[in-house]
Amino acid sequence: MDVPGPERRLAAVLAADMVGYSRLMEADERGTLARLKTHRLELIDPAITKNHGRIIKTTGDGMLVEFRSVADAVQCAAEVQRRMARRNADVSPARWMQFRIGVNLGDVIVEDNDIFGDGVNVAARLEVLAEPGGICVSGAVRDQLGDRLDDITFEDLGEQSVKNITRPIRVFRVRFDPDPKAAPGDAKDAAVATTISRKPSIAVLPLVNMSGDPEQEFFADGLTEDIITELSRFRDLLVISRNSTFMHKGKAVKVQEVAREFGVEYVLEGSVRKAGGRIRVTVQLIDAETDRHIWAERYDRELQDIFAIQDEMTRAIVATLPGRVEAATHDRAKRKNTDNMAAYECVLTARVLHHRSIREDNAEAQRLLDRALTLDPNYAHAHAWKACVVGQSWIYGWCADNDAALQQVAAELEIALALDDNDSDVHRILAALNLTRDDHDKAAYHQERALALNPNYDLVVVQQGELLTWLGRPEEGIDWIKKAMRLNPYHPERFWSHLGRACYCAEKYAEAAEAFSRITRPDHTHHASLAATFAQMGNAVAAAAHAAEVLKREPKFSVASYLTTQHYKFDGDRQRHEAGLLKAGLPA
Repeated sequence: MDVPGPERRLAAVLAADMVGYSRLMEADERGTLARLKTHRLELIDPAITKNHGRIIKTTGDGMLVEFRSVADAVQCAAEVQRRMARRNADVSPARWMQFRIGVNLGDVIVEDNDIFGDGVNVAARLEVLAEPGGICVSGAVRDQLGDRLDDITFEDLGEQSVKNITRPIRVFRVRFDPDPKAAPGDAKDAAVATTISRKPSIAVLPLVNMSGDPEQEFFADGLTEDIITELSRFRDLLVISRNSTFMHKGKAVKVQEVAREFGVEYVLEGSVRKAGGRIRVTVQLIDAETDRHIWAERYDRELQDIFAIQDEMTRAIVATLPGRVEAATHDRAKRKNTDNMAAYECVLTARVLHHRSIREDNAEAQRLLDRALTLDPNYAHAHAWKACVVGQSWIYGWCADNDAALQQVAAELEIALALDDNDSDVHRILAALNLTRDDHDKAAYHQERALALNPNYDLVVVQQGELLTWLGRPEEGIDWIKKAMRLNPYHPERFWSHLGRACYCAEKYAEAAEAFSRITRPDHTHHASLAATFAQMGNAVAAAAHAAEVLKREPKFSVASYLTTQHYKFDGDRQRHEAGLLKAGLPA
């Protein structure tokens, strides 16, 4: 009796794999998984369904799909790559999600809804040959398609030898015209990117602690942050924020890879050794394209000369970069630093602890700042950071008395402002504080001062976009928020919330929905924003689902009480927000 063998058939097979998955997971595991899930739900899976595909299997960062025809497979691949390029236009290069795709027409073995065999293996090898964001197809696919797809052309890469395939494979690279509907937006993004890229750009890697004392890590990290802050004051220099460059702390890195990740031309690296009352700082400025040192210096001084070292270093760096970036303007209004080095070290450590956003570290940061102010009551920057750290405890609900905490923030800022009107953090926090009081004029004044003092500080830049949105200028706000995302590729998720609100106010509802959807752990306010957004888009099902989620998380939610937390200057913007919330079915 003959036993039937496994089923064989000719199939169009698509293999896809995500580029840089391990790096993105290491940097932000939750965020990467959430964004990948969003792309699949909103883009990839619908494109497969629309083009009559069937997902055979998925891995963490890839998938295998079978199609009824090679035309369907290639059209699906092109749609995914085009639309992913549009999504990446609003994201810094370090956070891009890109796929390589290979498409083959070949013989497969079918077993338990899975497929195996030569047709699958070749598709997988073609995917490896594709460039990020690109598609490679086999000669068989090219021959079947001919010139039937108007917006797609093929580039012949010749015969390629690939792993585990004994015969050479004829490979073609897919070239597809940009999506015509996306052209205006893409052109605008390209124009913005070109404008940004004209500025010399630099990433400052964390200084290596050479003292042999683990406790000095705080000093090395704090000094790195101070150098970034000083460089950020130059308007014609783009400086990547500390949050992003500190992703590489303690790792062996290649300068050219770091520069490619952050999209910068120059990288500063170095080390610091502190012993007793002396400090030695060694730094090198590297041209990433040529991997050539273009400036290096060693500072061996008394510890109290630390601020002079910072000034000399920043002057040398900006004078060395092309065009002598605003070198003459560094004689800015001077900030008032402390003469007490123990107080300075307390502030350095407190700032590093604050960035961790952990309750216990917040309490320790407050203790250190109290000590700094005991050592030097007139240290303005310590007062500013005491306000910032207490403000963090108020935002996260870590303080026993919210009203008392807010009053303490205001009191510390008042002292700091009286001591030093030239500290960008003082004005940044004062702008935020006045915004919570709906005093838009005072908020705008302090925001303008903060931006003038430190135009590359990502928290100041994103706050500029946020403020402009509240002031009824959301289109400008969008540009500022995207600039902040460029300065800090590993930005906090609240940047997406700011972008979503700005897009909503600009009536760019699809972009707003996409921005809010990037938030991995949305609270009831984010669901309220999504409910209003989908209601404005006419998607009643999605709006109702998010409205239900709001009431599940916050049963006492009402539109009227929620709008009291929104700081719109103009009634028209408030009414637009109210209309969306009510249309989604949320209680008035």
